[in-house]
Amino acid sequence: MLFSGRRLAVVVVAVAACRGGERSSALPVDDEGAGLALQAPASAVVSLSPAFTELLFAIGAGDRLVGRTRWCDYPPGVERVPSVGDGLPPVVEVVLARRPDLVLFYTSASNAAALDQVRRAGITAASFRMDRLDDVPRLARLLGWLTGAADSAEWVAQGFERALDSARAVAPAARRRVAVVVWDNPPIVIGAGSFLSELLRLAGAANAFDDIAAPSAQTSIETIAARNPDALLVLEGDASPAFARRPEWQLVRAVRERRFVSVHGSEFHRPSPRAVEAVRVLKRALDTGGH
Repeated sequence: MLFSGRRLAVVVVAVAACRGGERSSALPVDDEGAGLALQAPASAVVSLSPAFTELLFAIGAGDRLVGRTRWCDYPPGVERVPSVGDGLPPVVEVVLARRPDLVLFYTSASNAAALDQVRRAGITAASFRMDRLDDVPRLARLLGWLTGAADSAEWVAQGFERALDSARAVAPAARRRVAVVVWDNPPIVIGAGSFLSELLRLAGAANAFDDIAAPSAQTSIETIAARNPDALLVLEGDASPAFARRPEWQLVRAVRERRFVSVHGSEFHRPSPRAVEAVRVLKRALDTGGH
């Protein structure tokens, strides 16, 4: 997810013991410290984040999904899972109508009331953050434990960790400073706490706002202009974003000179097992665009 919120500690004492389909007697907790008590592996899951939905399919637990958000667009075929609408916040009545035994929330203040409602209805609800690349194997293992897919989840987690370690080992030195503007009014930029900042670094660029610890933050056009990035990363896939035509944005030199790096694909909207391929795509885009 791209937007920031208060990070809470995670204790995952049970995951390492969940091998060979066995479930540890120790109780794992979510990112808000709530114990995740399930009598048996979850068989009816509602995912309220595209990142969780994609990861469930990646670990072989996609058949447990009984509900998803309208933003869950990967992998192909996920549209056959009934939509519960938006996930931040969700409509609790629609979520409960899917009769889940587990509901997965993204940790955000916007979800607090809905999370409490689901728990008061007697349904296990887990709240997780998924902002960084290291969250991919961490959550793969947790979701594997929750759904009884621990073996395949461990395989996915280890494969991703190896690929990520390799990408980090060969990451080129940063050649340009790039700003990622994910909303234009008011401007919201990506900070160091986002996987997008990591993708930039692995592809050979520096985030112009890497001094912001959060995944994202509101700023001003004047601040972006003062940072004077070499280019702006555009996630919609267009050669130039619509806001670049507005007069107030001409204050930013990279906008005036139409220095945009354009990428397209949902792998740039969430941390996922596709992140290493996203680095390759971004590197090609940086090598050919934004000059």
